[in-house]
Amino acid sequence: MRFIEEVVVDEFLPTVRSMLAEDLRERGFTQHEVADALGISQSAVSKYAHGDVARHDRIVADERVRELVERVGEGLATGEMTPVAALAEIEVLIRRLEEGDLLADLHEEAMPALADAEVEFAVHDPDSGLRERERVLSSVRRGLRTLTNASGFAGLIPNVGANVAECLDDARTVDDVAAVPGRLVDVKGRAMVPGEPEFGVSEHVATVLLAAREAGATARGAVNVRYAPGTVEALATDHPTVEFDPERPTREAVVDAVADAERSGGDSADSDTLVLYQTGAVGVEPIVYVLAPTAADAARIVRGLV
Repeated sequence: MRFIEEVVVDEFLPTVRSMLAEDLRERGFTQHEVADALGISQSAVSKYAHGDVARHDRIVADERVRELVERVGEGLATGEMTPVAALAEIEVLIRRLEEGDLLADLHEEAMPALADAEVEFAVHDPDSGLRERERVLSSVRRGLRTLTNASGFAGLIPNVGANVAECLDDARTVDDVAAVPGRLVDVKGRAMVPGEPEFGVSEHVATVLLAAREAGATARGAVNVRYAPGTVEALATDHPTVEFDPERPTREAVVDAVADAERSGGDSADSDTLVLYQTGAVGVEPIVYVLAPTAADAARIVRGLV
């Protein structure tokens, strides 16, 4: 794990200081004057002067960096710029280069997993897409731990398998929903998890979750379990329940059922949890879907059934 601040400290600042030291020396500054202007030791200035500090070629070649060094060097040399003002100018460029620019690129090279995330990472944005995706994946993992550690959960897994899912806040497609690749299955009384949660790997549960949200539900997390009248009855004690038609396409059936419940002013209209279920048809296994604010919340509700 490497932070972008380490890229700044280890690569950007030594390069820029070296360039500034060289610029000021060319303007007639002594080593002592350079050290005072940059707030570093004379021995550090000596290392810069003798090329003992490595420069990053891509930083040196960047026109914005070169322009900054020339502008700051001239400002310090003429007295028009104080060291504090120079610091502010450098900080502004650092922030600019951190946001999807040169420093962000160097950060991705140091942390290849950032590039693999397939979403732009705004390092200083608390609401960046990468942070949200990681929060969602973490929630799915917590939900999985909650269920797999629960004695008896395997007995709730339907024949088609179960899944734990959570979507992004602005989810539109299954690619915006994180879940377990494949499905959880019952192997000799234990719930087996085939792999780490990923986005775009759950067609079935993701479709139900997205359809419910399309119809007005606010839940972002979902877990599906085996249907039984007693299961629905137990869940109905604390959560609104909505039945949908298993003989219609899933998305259409769920959208219509949830929308009808919303229009009728039932408990689902202002609830952050929702239980959807269908009682089966020819070739269609009956299933219950527990929807909640997060995957971890949905898992806790399901755990209460065992």
